[in-house]
Amino acid sequence: MFDRFGEFDSAEEINETAVNLRKEGDLQGLKVLAAENGIDADEMEAFARGELLYLCDDLTAALGKIEVDAKQVDCAEIMEDWVEYIKVQCIERQDVAKAVRRKGKSLSGCIAELLKWSLKHQHNVDKEIMKAAGISAGRCTLGIPGMATAKKIITDYYLGGEVR
Repeated sequence: MFDRFGEFDSAEEINETAVNLRKEGDLQGLKVLAAENGIDADEMEAFARGELLYLCDDLTAALGKIEVDAKQVDCAEIMEDWVEYIKVQCIERQDVAKAVRRKGKSLSGCIAELLKWSLKHQHNVDKEIMKAAGISAGRCTLGIPGMATAKKIITDYYLGGEVR
């Protein structure tokens, strides 16, 4: 995932490396840096031409990391929604965007927190609902956080709060 340049802790670190690569005229290095960090190729090319002062900001660095991480994690259905909730949190809150970029924080770690909550907070499904769904088992449980709870878990994971 971060094979050549390693995991960066901030947009500032990415930009510092990008500026140095540009000074050296290392276009290939800039391409790799952008790809490893989920930065748009067009943005990288504009930066390489000197049209942009920096390669990314906190938001693009966070969204880029999420995109790169998402390629490594097999997400489907509700987990895809959770990924979108994380992106929305980054857009709405700069502190979350900065925190997503931090070393040691990952999409899989955040989804793991959501999954742990889901398993810990399962509720029995009503017999009438089970019957309507064609479920003949004696018991059925479900524990998926609603959007507000998921956003709180996401924020707590990235900002270091207590996930309950």
